[in-house]
Amino acid sequence: MAKQRLRMLFCDHLNLARGKYLPAEKMTDASTRLCQGVYAVTYGKDLIPAPGSSLLEGLHDMTLSYQADEMRDGWEPDTQVVIADQFNNDGSPLPMCGRGLLKRTVEQWRAKGLTPKVGIELEAYAFRYNDSGELVPYETPGAFVYSTGPIGDPLGFTDAVWHKASEMGFAIECMTSEFDSPQFEFTLKYDDAVKAVDDIFLFKQMAREVAYQQGVILTFMPKPIPDLGGNGVHINFSLVDGKGNNIILDETGEHGLSEIARNSIAGMMHHHEAMAGIAAPTVNSYERLQPASLSGYWKNWGVDHRGVTVRVANDSVASARIEHRMGDAGANPYTLTAAVLQAALLGVDNNYALQAPESQDCLESQDAETGLAESLSAALDTLESDTAFVNAMGEMLVGNIVGIKRAEIEEVAKLEGSAARDYYIHYI
Repeated sequence: MAKQRLRMLFCDHLNLARGKYLPAEKMTDASTRLCQGVYAVTYGKDLIPAPGSSLLEGLHDMTLSYQADEMRDGWEPDTQVVIADQFNNDGSPLPMCGRGLLKRTVEQWRAKGLTPKVGIELEAYAFRYNDSGELVPYETPGAFVYSTGPIGDPLGFTDAVWHKASEMGFAIECMTSEFDSPQFEFTLKYDDAVKAVDDIFLFKQMAREVAYQQGVILTFMPKPIPDLGGNGVHINFSLVDGKGNNIILDETGEHGLSEIARNSIAGMMHHHEAMAGIAAPTVNSYERLQPASLSGYWKNWGVDHRGVTVRVANDSVASARIEHRMGDAGANPYTLTAAVLQAALLGVDNNYALQAPESQDCLESQDAETGLAESLSAALDTLESDTAFVNAMGEMLVGNIVGIKRAEIEEVAKLEGSAARDYYIHYI
């Protein structure tokens, strides 16, 4: 049966899936327009004249272009879905478009003869409304870390997510319960960078909507429950040469790594503090990013070590990868992935010195002496001061994020308790 409508989506600066429904005749290579003023909007719907927002320039339109061969069956009846790229009305790329930035980043790596392959891990907590209308954690009294089946998910909402994901053709790596309950992990298989992020962007939106229809509020916000663990977005990447070989490992190289892998890690270490303003861009992010949190606080790296920010997985030559563990779902996943790959590129281009790998457990002690800023405000200060990283990401994109997030800090400062949580929980 022919699909009756097209759901055109794009990912904005807040990692919201904005878009519109279009009729069936628009299911071709086409474009549409929307107000660029979405880049002036905070989660609280305040309008901020941030760079690129066009708020004080008449709130003009931007162009959203999409390709027919990128359309796929959606999770709603009789609906196809497609992701659009964002452009200025003169046809030039919109600087705030994370997908456009990621495409440019991939081309920079390809110019070096390498193609980034990416896999992304998502973590989320499940909530429900109780009889009093309060949002409370989903009750999973028998759940334990890596539990599966009704014990970990009595309502079976993850079953509904799995079946819908399978129908849509997502390549699922795994779904499972995480350390704290009711926390879940969702991982898709490796793919080319843009395709992998497209999939995780759509998967996250689908999972939230399918869960909602099951009576579950699924949130990927960094720290929705203060006394429990946080939700991260781990960016795993490898680099493949023209012959299809993964070049991360080299048994003759220092630490068993290739020179490019070592330089890439050095880049992420060098720009560690600045990356937080992009990778962890909410006030709530800094409740998750703490010492001994196994998150991405410390400026450190290691081989098969989950206490560090940059972990090298060296299971085999073919599956070896570098995992960046700082990010969360407050970040646009295209921008987050580009930030990781841009920091790695800066390491390759500038040949930064690589510090020794972490030798301590990172729970009771660590070699690393440098951690992250204690707040989003301080992280944004550090981001703005790192000229090389800002230039790599794009001044307008960074300026827009900084402007919006400065306003967000002021909004959240006025909230207390569950109000501060609820500022984010329905959006992230």
